[in-house]
Amino acid sequence: MEVTYRDVSVDIAGARIVSDIDLEVASGEFVGIVGPNGSGKSTTLRCLYRALVPVSGDVQVNGVSVHAISMRENARQVAALTQDMSLDFDFTAEEVVATGRLPHGTSLRGTSEQDRRICAEATETADVTALAGRRFSSLSGGERQRVLIARALAQQPRVLVLDEPTNHLDVRHQYSILSSARILGITVIAALHDLNLAAQYCDAIHVMAEGHVVLSGTPHEVITTESIARWFGIGCHVIAHPRSGVPQIIFDPHEETE
Repeated sequence: MEVTYRDVSVDIAGARIVSDIDLEVASGEFVGIVGPNGSGKSTTLRCLYRALVPVSGDVQVNGVSVHAISMRENARQVAALTQDMSLDFDFTAEEVVATGRLPHGTSLRGTSEQDRRICAEATETADVTALAGRRFSSLSGGERQRVLIARALAQQPRVLVLDEPTNHLDVRHQYSILSSARILGITVIAALHDLNLAAQYCDAIHVMAEGHVVLSGTPHEVITTESIARWFGIGCHVIAHPRSGVPQIIFDPHEETE
């Protein structure tokens, strides 16, 4: 599904957080949003899954405003993995994954065979099958993150929103989760801190700074020594990945950024 931001601005507690955001994400595209802390990445994403309402502009999925449909219909289309997800009930990991089926009318008291199959596939993809019977509260940060990723996959969305999805994950699971998201064939929009991961997995990258999109393009167009110095304030060297050829960054704090 196509995702479009049209002149989106958001105020929080009377302060302008993001301004005049224009984004076009094609159906099936994997798009990264990067930028320093406080640049507005999470705020921008939250407008898509209706956690925030813009003061101006609109966010559309396939040409329809996300605010013109019900919350349940929005949840059928858009799944989100956020930085601040919490649970009010001490579910098992298996039960947490099953909540991903709720937008489709499923009751936790009686899931269908199809629901169980979908949840099992999501659990396997996120590598949390062994955690199924454990209480969510007993899991490590990385294990919880993977369970929440499985829940998002069980939702079977057409658009997947990932807000720092690799937080708390070890290196192997960082790559496996993004690889899994990539091969789903759906639209993925991810806020990422790791620029090398963004370069490897994203079709397009948008750089945000001080609430604005300041640079957009392919990884080759965005990941340059000049752009990293300007927008992230650190020197670096950019090399080509030996297998894929995508740009990869070797950070060098001693390199001049002027």
